[in-house]
Amino acid sequence: MASALLPVPMYPGRAKERGFNQAQWLAERLGDRLDLPVMQAHCIKHLPSQRSLNRRERQQNLAGAFMVDTEMPAHVTIIDDVVTTGATGHALATVLLEQGAKRVDIWAAARTPLQKS
Repeated sequence: MASALLPVPMYPGRAKERGFNQAQWLAERLGDRLDLPVMQAHCIKHLPSQRSLNRRERQQNLAGAFMVDTEMPAHVTIIDDVVTTGATGHALATVLLEQGAKRVDIWAAARTPLQKS
């Protein structure tokens, strides 16, 4: 079992537009249910929509997008609402591992159908 949950963060402007971060909502409910703390990361790069991007373009888009400024537990589970190519989870997991996490899992509520990307 993970030591903490970490929802995929949104850029502040995007979060304000949407008014709701589904990953945050999921993480808070799971944290309560599993008695796990919910960590916070920050999206520090205004990202264009990734809907029309393929896997390579998404990876380039996400380079340098996330920052975590808290002490890193050994095992973190990233919470996302939808996984498409996995690029967001990979970019965030890379940051967590660089900051000292030993294991990172990704849990998502949904997975989009795989297509050529």
